[in-house]
Amino acid sequence: MKDADFPPILPTYARAPLAFARGEGVWLIERDGRRFLDMTSGIGVNALGHAHPALVAALTEQAGKLWHTSNLFNIPAQEALATALVDHTFADTVFFTNSGTEALELAVKMTRRHWHTAGDPARQTILAFDGAFHGRSMAAISAAGSAKLTAGFGPLLPGFRQLPFGDHETLEAAMDETIAAVIVEPIQGEGGIRALPDACLKGLRAACDRTGALLIFDEVQCGMGRTGRLFAHEWAGVTPDIMMVAKGIGGGFPLGATLATARAARAMTAGTHGTTYGGNPLACAVGAKVMEIVADPGFLAEVARKGAALRQKLEGLAAAHPQVIAEVRGEGLMAGLKCAVPNTDLVAAARDQHLLAVPAADNVVRLLPPLTITGDELAEAVTRLDRACTTLP
Repeated sequence: MKDADFPPILPTYARAPLAFARGEGVWLIERDGRRFLDMTSGIGVNALGHAHPALVAALTEQAGKLWHTSNLFNIPAQEALATALVDHTFADTVFFTNSGTEALELAVKMTRRHWHTAGDPARQTILAFDGAFHGRSMAAISAAGSAKLTAGFGPLLPGFRQLPFGDHETLEAAMDETIAAVIVEPIQGEGGIRALPDACLKGLRAACDRTGALLIFDEVQCGMGRTGRLFAHEWAGVTPDIMMVAKGIGGGFPLGATLATARAARAMTAGTHGTTYGGNPLACAVGAKVMEIVADPGFLAEVARKGAALRQKLEGLAAAHPQVIAEVRGEGLMAGLKCAVPNTDLVAAARDQHLLAVPAADNVVRLLPPLTITGDELAEAVTRLDRACTTLP
């Protein structure tokens, strides 16, 4: 017999009491007509805002031609997007997925397969870091290891070990010829907008080079122009062997990708991995248009400029409200406010001012606006945050 009291949607989300009918750029419009300034962009997904005309046109054009064929056949839009990603990054090859979680799964499989083919199948351990978030699959939560993600879901997958974030001595002690790979977010998103210093990323690259381990960057949230470079690791002048991309790459359409060097990917031959929907014509038509816009140097320079302006305004906000904001974090248009009050209180107070923000770990509020946000809209966002702060003790 059915339980009439159990909701038709699995109750795994603590949803805000809002339901939006449409979006326009950086604005979301509730069914009752209220307009909210969206500083979440769908948790960093809507890189070009809501209903961007170029993305609408790309999707509409492709939808009128062909939706799906499967990867049994060549997909021209997929080949075009892969070529663009290879041309703009360290990568030699790309595999398309539907999400960042799926990109993580392939990164793990690629690592294991690499060492199996190299004649060292026992080399399986992947090092990760406290505070990491790599998705919700069993491999992803096993990699992150936090109790918040793993409680009640054991046994976890073996082969992962977590290290303290930013602890160089522990990393150096752990790095030897038994380590298969290291996975890290150049800037932790869910973990509280914690940026790994450039020196640390360079140190990770050097340690992997010394031991032969693969270096995996998770740029699902911090990539696709979010920091003012196409990918956040570019600021440090180092490159990974494998990189996970999603969120902003589809501008709101479900799309992810695993990028890799030939060395890392060579063992992935026909039949070793696959996907039904990943890289379908609809997703890649949108993704190609996103890449065309976001990879433009002028666009990225403007993101960097707006990010610097936002940082300056947020530092002023923190100085005016030290009882609410303890610290400003982040790079570009990936900002975090470390709170002196419960971060959920600031999120709720901002929502009362018709501004949307995202909580994160370490008592941080995330601000992830569309990269197309204007200077006036950034100023309005900070004005609304100022009003929100004045309502808190």
